[in-house]
Amino acid sequence: MLSEAQKADIRQHYKLLCENKSLTSRPGQRLMIAEVAKTLGNIRYDDDSERNSEGHICVVEAGTGTGKTLAYALTCIYMAQSLKKKLVISTATVALQEQIVMKDLPDLLRHSDMTFQFALAKGRGRYLCLSKLESHLEGDGQQQATLYPDEVIASSAPEQGTLYNEMINKLAANQWDGDRDSWPESLEAELWTPLTSDHHQCTGRKCPHIKNCFYFKARENLENVDCVVTNHDLVLADLALGGGAILPAPADTIYVFDEGHHLPDKALQHFAHHSRLVSTRKWLDQADKAMSSLIKTAGLQSEIGRIVQGMAQAYPALRDQMAMSRAIVEPLFGDVAAAEQGRSIHHRFEGGVVPASLRNLAAELKAGYTRLAEGFERILKELDEAMEDSDGEFPKQEAERWYPAVGMLRNRADANAALWQQYEFEDAADKPPMGRWVSFVDNAGGGDFEVCASPIMASHTLYSHLWSRCFGAVVTSATLAALGSFERFIRRSGVPRDSNFTQVGSPFNYPQAAQLIVPTFVDPSNALAHTEAIIDDLPQRISQQDAALVLFSSRKQMRGVYFELPSSFREKVLLQDDYSKHALLSKHREAVDEGKGSVIFGLASMAEGVDLPGQYCTHVIIAKIPFAVPDDPVEAALSEWVQAAGGNPFMEITVPDAAIKLVQASGRLLRTETDTGKVAILDSRLLTRRYGRAIIDSLPPFAQQLG
Repeated sequence: MLSEAQKADIRQHYKLLCENKSLTSRPGQRLMIAEVAKTLGNIRYDDDSERNSEGHICVVEAGTGTGKTLAYALTCIYMAQSLKKKLVISTATVALQEQIVMKDLPDLLRHSDMTFQFALAKGRGRYLCLSKLESHLEGDGQQQATLYPDEVIASSAPEQGTLYNEMINKLAANQWDGDRDSWPESLEAELWTPLTSDHHQCTGRKCPHIKNCFYFKARENLENVDCVVTNHDLVLADLALGGGAILPAPADTIYVFDEGHHLPDKALQHFAHHSRLVSTRKWLDQADKAMSSLIKTAGLQSEIGRIVQGMAQAYPALRDQMAMSRAIVEPLFGDVAAAEQGRSIHHRFEGGVVPASLRNLAAELKAGYTRLAEGFERILKELDEAMEDSDGEFPKQEAERWYPAVGMLRNRADANAALWQQYEFEDAADKPPMGRWVSFVDNAGGGDFEVCASPIMASHTLYSHLWSRCFGAVVTSATLAALGSFERFIRRSGVPRDSNFTQVGSPFNYPQAAQLIVPTFVDPSNALAHTEAIIDDLPQRISQQDAALVLFSSRKQMRGVYFELPSSFREKVLLQDDYSKHALLSKHREAVDEGKGSVIFGLASMAEGVDLPGQYCTHVIIAKIPFAVPDDPVEAALSEWVQAAGGNPFMEITVPDAAIKLVQASGRLLRTETDTGKVAILDSRLLTRRYGRAIIDSLPPFAQQLG
């Protein structure tokens, strides 16, 4: 139970923060502080500080302008210190991560009397591996291809040598810290990826560069701080490794998931599996050649040599089985010429049920890749011992070079085994099925088939890995409830129903600040007529001096409207396809600052995380209700499962999802309490369909002009 002294401390910290920053105390912010403190303060624990109560999670939908970051940061840092736990703040976007680390937490330290330390945590992939850089600079392209057969090699790129040498020079001059995000220019994946490692490749304390390792230096800093700021992907990666491998152990951690509405989808992506048939067969050839090269170094009579020879039969067997799997899936697609023109094609197995022939083959493939992974694991143990013993039969320096490469091979073998395991077994009747499908992809000009498996709901995974294990958690976002209920989030995230669910309203005066306009318009089900109507409507709706954001659900419609607009209007339109997000927003702001009108045409990625306050956005126009694309395999499998259980997937999934997206899109208009403007939705289904009123009621309480 939260003590009176603790309540007084939190109130005093908040009072000082507001006074020193000249902030007005906001009712919504105070309510959020109170609900978070109450939830965490009610957690019961035993003599070993292990939680032994439920109701340890607080889910807060906090409207725009609430000031939720300072609310949860102040409360959770105080409570974590009181409970002697670590705090992990996780976000979905780099922009919010940077804001928390560069602005919000320093503000809290500077303007309150709180004392705490914090650090930013990133995955290994954001840091340079010195061993990899050294290896690439010392070896030629052929040596690298042998050592790293499944890695993207950019040795043919003319800028590679120049870039890598520049990196060495900057490191020597202490002008770079090995962090990808602090390199002065953008680094393309094909140049950066060969210089990174993962936990499968890293030799850890045996690496000759361990004292200067940028990743380990950053990780050591985490042990000495009260608060770790990271992202959802890294939290999920840590949980997949058992928890406590990268971040603090879940049982000793209070988590805050800001932008928490992204967490279920992130979990789905993280626990999905996929493998391409043609490219994996090629990888098997490359892995076989790499192991033959390893034997030349180790010798036939060495333990490594014996292991490699014992694995030799696995490669041709797996290649044959991969060819058989292609023979099974290829007829499912018929004529795939359309895919070669850039349109992806999926074949989804209804109910997650795959043909018996593919299921039987999957069992053989899983067993084969498992044996391969076990062989690579045995080689890694031998290499590990060789790095310990400088007088052993395998040269220590060679072991250091080969360990990361074999780690990568094991990683890919493990991934293939995990995929085919999902095709080997049938799903339990009392749980949602796995989504299983095959996609035809245009792989560098040649056709390939990607076999995929994904959970269709993240609820079980998140509950078992996160909610049931953590000491406490706060989930917050401006969009967690759909159609006035948290049911959608509960079903997708698996958050316990005994959690504290709270909605905190925005301080904005929506009826006075903005107007929602839903005109009588052409029904979007007639796509061509709807597009033509938008072309006619926009020049009349948007004035010459307007700063507007027009959001489309499809690229085809966006481009169709853009290229048919009158040239005089099109001149002030910035098309998302033509610029990076940063450049697009910069050009828009420049035009507005010069007194010119500017209109951004954007897709779903512009409907969230775009901050254009004041004069930079006075009009948001949404082309139509953003219903999900019906051919997404995971969404289709989820709808099928809901329907099979007697539910209505359109009303239970499609409409709530669209309502959330509309709230996010309309939220681009008012970013501060002084902003004003209009939101127009060019979709009369909001007026004519039975779900329309429910969607309108879920939007912020703008003044309304309907019809």
